[in-house]
Amino acid sequence: MNGSTQQTVRLTGYSHGAGCGCKIAPADLEKILASSLGTLPDPKLLVGYGSRDDAAVYNIGNGRAVISTVDFFTPIVDDAFDFGRIAATNALSDIYAMGGTPLLAVAILGWPLEKLGPELAASVVEGGRQACHDAGIPLAGGHSIDAPEPFFGLAVTGEAEIGQIKRNDSAKAGDVLLLSKPIGVGILSTAQKRGKLMPEHASIARDIMLQPNVLGKKLGALDGVHALTDVTGFGLLGHLAEMCKGSGLQAKLRYADVPKITESIGYLNAGCYPDGALRNWKSLADVVKGANNLERMIMLCDPQTSGGLLIACNPAFVDEIKQLMGNKHTCVETIGVLCEPQNGILISVE
Repeated sequence: MNGSTQQTVRLTGYSHGAGCGCKIAPADLEKILASSLGTLPDPKLLVGYGSRDDAAVYNIGNGRAVISTVDFFTPIVDDAFDFGRIAATNALSDIYAMGGTPLLAVAILGWPLEKLGPELAASVVEGGRQACHDAGIPLAGGHSIDAPEPFFGLAVTGEAEIGQIKRNDSAKAGDVLLLSKPIGVGILSTAQKRGKLMPEHASIARDIMLQPNVLGKKLGALDGVHALTDVTGFGLLGHLAEMCKGSGLQAKLRYADVPKITESIGYLNAGCYPDGALRNWKSLADVVKGANNLERMIMLCDPQTSGGLLIACNPAFVDEIKQLMGNKHTCVETIGVLCEPQNGILISVE
C-alpha cells in the first residue's frame, strides 16, 4: 500500500512541529526529568536515562542484554505511507545506535479521526510495517488514541552481546569523529511545511531519512569504536555535546568537513529554518566556540529526523569503518577529534 494516492491531504499542515523537530528542548527536558527519586537501583540495568543515551540496556544473563527504546513524532512529510516508514526507521535507529539488533516492535499511533479519517492512519501504519519488514522484524502490536494532532512511532526491543554495547558517553581522548549522513533535513522539512520547497528537491530529505542505520550493529563488533549515538532532534551539536559531557572531553569540529545537504544552504539563507534549531542553540551557546554566525548556528543545531550515526573511534579504525559505510553513505572523511577539556568549552568549531 502506498500513500501517494492520498496526496490531497498535506499531513505536515496538521502538526505544529515536524519529525524530531517537535522534541522538547534540552533545557526544558532537564527540568522534566529532574527527580528526587532517581532510578531504582538495579545492577542489571546497564544503561538508563542518566546518560541521555539512545536506549535502555538490561543484562539478561549469559553475556546478553536486551535493548529497549521508544520514539514517535508528528508528520515530517505529507505522504502518509512515507511518514510511517520514516518514523519507524527513526525508532529502529536507536537500537542500531547502541550496537544492537532489533527483535520486534509495537506501534504508537495518535490520530485525529474526524479530520483525517482511518484510511490515512492505515497507510501510516502500513508504512511502519514496511520498515519493520525491511529490517527483518515483526510489527507485533501497538496502541492508538484519537488525538488532536497526528503522531506515529514505535517501541522497539533489541538485543546485543554486552561487550558490543556502544554507549554515547564512553569516548576517549584522541578519538576521531565520523558522521554517516549529511545534516540539513530539518531545514528542507521546514521549507516543505511552509510550501517553499522546490519540486525538484521534494525527495532529498525523504530519501536520507529512509536510509536505515543498520551500520550500527556492525560497529558494535569493532573494539576501536568507543562511543556511538544517532543525530536527531538536538542537532549535531546537541548530540555531540552529550557525548562530550558524558565522556568528560572536548570536541574540535571542522565545519568544512561536516557533510551537509547542499540544497539546504539556500533555504537557510532565505530564512527558511526550524525554530527548533534556535532552541537547540540557546541551550549550547555557553559551551560552544566558533559557531556564532547564522549558517553555522542553524546547520549544526538543525533538528534531524532519522539522522546519521555519530561515531567516536580510534583513528586506526577509520578506514575499516569507511568500508563498512559503503556507497550508500556520503561521509568519507572525519569531521573532528576529541581531546581533553579546556576552559569549560565542550565544542570548538573551526
